[in-house]
Amino acid sequence: MQYKKADLFKRFLAALIDGIIASLLIYIPILGAIVSTVYLLTKDAIAFEITKNADFKNRSIGKKIMGLEVVSLEGKDIDWTISVKRNLPIAIGSAFGIVPILGWIIGSIVGLVLMVVEIVLAVTDNDGRRLGDRWANTQVAESQDLKEKDDVIDI
Repeated sequence: MQYKKADLFKRFLAALIDGIIASLLIYIPILGAIVSTVYLLTKDAIAFEITKNADFKNRSIGKKIMGLEVVSLEGKDIDWTISVKRNLPIAIGSAFGIVPILGWIIGSIVGLVLMVVEIVLAVTDNDGRRLGDRWANTQVAESQDLKEKDDVIDI
């Protein structure tokens, strides 16, 4: 199945919301960087897996607020594995942050480079698929588009 490209401004705001959540998690004593990295990796599955609230199925908190969701091009629900695959490019920089000082420097550089690649791909790809989406075979779509059959094109 092919889905309509999600609004890039909504995607930016959703990513900003999730980034703020991850940034706040860093302040958890001792384990903050690890918890933040785990959130970034699993953000598209964790809220649903913890709450079992259908409103969070295939969505991070930011995507839920912005009316977006991740769709698997294979028709699967977004589980832990797909979320980790999809979000690996975003979380790599944060993972380096687990190592004090040198990790913060290297993580910042690696994270910035990967973020630029992800943004360029999301903007230039016809479906808005970034590197993580290509690895996980996913796409971000407007939530209401999934319910309106007119906007979904079967291939």
